[in-house]
Amino acid sequence: MLLIQEKSEIDRYLNSSQFIDFFNKNIQNMAFYLSEGIEDKIEIIKTMYKFVRDDIHHSMDINEEKLVFKASDVLKYGHGLCFAKSNLFAALLRFSRVPTGFCYQRLYFGENLGLHGLNAVYLKNIGKWIRMDVRGNKEYLNEEFDIKREFLAYSVQNDKGEVDFPTIYCMPHRKVSEIILKSKNLSEALDKIFHTEWFL
Repeated sequence: MLLIQEKSEIDRYLNSSQFIDFFNKNIQNMAFYLSEGIEDKIEIIKTMYKFVRDDIHHSMDINEEKLVFKASDVLKYGHGLCFAKSNLFAALLRFSRVPTGFCYQRLYFGENLGLHGLNAVYLKNIGKWIRMDVRGNKEYLNEEFDIKREFLAYSVQNDKGEVDFPTIYCMPHRKVSEIILKSKNLSEALDKIFHTEWFL
């Protein structure tokens, strides 16, 4: 799929923000720890990818009702929804000067049509964006680090109304941020996610 940058300036994908808060010391310390002794940028990306995918839980997998969204909070509490995990991955990579954006898929989860969040990472040495999914593996989900092809958690079924949105956003989508911030817990956020028409 042809990915489209929301903003043409690649430096826009290196910025910090309220949610991608890589100015936080804990984020910086973790980035230093994960990249210690590694000179190859691809290996640094891979190490950070595996950390967020494997060591940070998906909130639904552990039945955690507490909502976190800001990257430093995701690191602190060790869990988050896909949107939150993608914030942490972006914060670690952006602190390491790797352009990172946000992508979305509209998918069926059971009978509910909802939104899934993942990242796009710009690999300077090959001059292209690769989408990467740090949702976390489980029995029927398997995402892997691969710079030659996408290896995502979900395959979109267009004939069923699922959609791969092509835009690479500089920051988490406003609708997603608003839902998380205005929800009291995980259950409330999921209810809103499954009752929002996602046309990004």
